[in-house]
Amino acid sequence: MNKLSIRLIILVFLAIFLNNTNVFSQSENEKISALIEQKKAFNKTNKNILVFKIQIYNGNETQAYAVKRNFEADFPEYRTKIIYKTPEWKTHAGNFRTRLEADRALNIVKLKYAGAIVLEEKI
Repeated sequence: MNKLSIRLIILVFLAIFLNNTNVFSQSENEKISALIEQKKAFNKTNKNILVFKIQIYNGNETQAYAVKRNFEADFPEYRTKIIYKTPEWKTHAGNFRTRLEADRALNIVKLKYAGAIVLEEKI
């Protein structure tokens, strides 16, 4: 074979190889774009909202309910809730949108409930 036919064969091989690589790359980009769109649609329907709560008690059940009643009498503006997470009962107050808002409320709550802390929760 002469040099011209070898160069022609190499040129044809490279053209076919580069074309296949380009087609593969485009199909991968389309798949990635489709996955991104699916993720956006999923996020729109399944929103995880981050809220902040003040935990005012952590311990046994009877004391958790007693703390809840006392807290509601002291701070009627905050909604309270009892949560059981093995092995303890927790009394939570409020649903704050920002950490700053929760910290401001915590400063007031800590005057009566020194052990209160701010917690993050996804709903």
